[in-house]
Amino acid sequence: MRSRDAAGHTVSHTAGLKTTPYWWEAARPQSTPEAPLPERVDVAIVGSGYCGLSAAIELSAAGRSVVVLDAGELGIGASTRSGGMVTGGQKFVVSGALKSHAPARQQRILEDAKASLDHIEDLIQRHSLDADYVRCGRLIIAWTPSHYARLQGWAKLLETYAPGTIELVPREHLRDEIGSERFFGGLLVKNYGGLHPAKYHRALRNLAHSSGANLVSSTPVLRIERGNGDHLVVTKRGRIAARSVFVATNGYSADAEPFLKSRVIGAASYIIATEPLPSDLARKLSPRGRMFSDTRRSLCYFRLSPDGTRVVFGGRATARELDEERAAAGLFGKMCEIWPELAGSRISHCWRGNFGMTYDHIPHMGTHDGVHYAVGCNGSGVTMMTYLGHQTALKILGRQNRPCAFDVDAFPKVPLAWARSWTVPTVTSYYLARDWIEGRLAAWSR
Repeated sequence: MRSRDAAGHTVSHTAGLKTTPYWWEAARPQSTPEAPLPERVDVAIVGSGYCGLSAAIELSAAGRSVVVLDAGELGIGASTRSGGMVTGGQKFVVSGALKSHAPARQQRILEDAKASLDHIEDLIQRHSLDADYVRCGRLIIAWTPSHYARLQGWAKLLETYAPGTIELVPREHLRDEIGSERFFGGLLVKNYGGLHPAKYHRALRNLAHSSGANLVSSTPVLRIERGNGDHLVVTKRGRIAARSVFVATNGYSADAEPFLKSRVIGAASYIIATEPLPSDLARKLSPRGRMFSDTRRSLCYFRLSPDGTRVVFGGRATARELDEERAAAGLFGKMCEIWPELAGSRISHCWRGNFGMTYDHIPHMGTHDGVHYAVGCNGSGVTMMTYLGHQTALKILGRQNRPCAFDVDAFPKVPLAWARSWTVPTVTSYYLARDWIEGRLAAWSR
């Protein structure tokens, strides 16, 4: 991927590209020393992401013996690979995911979505977690003029859900929010924020460890059996008897539990980070340091890094899954369509991670054959998976004030989940084609 700078010099945008997350420069996933596995625990947790660690913190603080198992390093999955955006229930409203539910359940889902945002802020503040968290607001930006009309409709819906947190930004005022002429207005959700996902994960695992949880890396779980009233967690390194088991693998659930394989699909998203930018350029691109996402069907999401020096830009460049260098080239083009000033910059990192998708676009927690699970963040994992881990722990402890709204028996299968290798690219191709056509029409209208 090469171009010429203003002086006519050839620039390689991916020279020295790292294929590990930019976030790992500050906080890498953790390997634990190999030690004998515990023979018996109160709770065995499969998956060391935000969800599993959040549950481990609550359970250990309540005096339960807990082991957290991961097939790789602690935090190797999506928790240290995301964009680090902290959101609440806006997606459930604007996606139409609530429409199929009765009004009473809609209200409960929205209440728990708001509670998830309150919970993560309280958790970070109460334990002084080093996560670079800031409530900076998230701006949803209209890709076409008709999309701004859609944002106006969303604003009315969201204002009833979260009064005082919503602000429409017409195109003539958009320059105060983002240094780009590409968009046609925006919708600001004021109480959303951002954090450093890998530092947040490190802070959670330190808190879980200090609370008494046993964190174990490089221990794949092969299967979960019932025996003598307990569960038997069979790993490559041995067996653990557990009174309760919690599977918290989200977008990496394909081999974790057969029940989940057809109900949550791990879809890849790619992210690039630029080299450090001049401070005046970074301020021009994002004057208020917002979190951003656009209204394309195959949306892009982007932000400045917590230190304000880089652009972190995510999405899908093509329908197919690519190696990181080719994905970086596609995302670089999308980024420069928004910010042409970055055409001469270099990409330092490109990585990928899986987010968990469900058929009804709603997260799910529950039990199957006595095994607890919480999956399906649908792209809102920082907040939602932290909350669902906490709620599952309260459920195991018998301390919930009421059942969580995401804890229901009905968990629909994803149609043709077994054929995701061609269904996901087919749907993504359609979305990308529609986005391209609408984007060209919008460009001609300017």
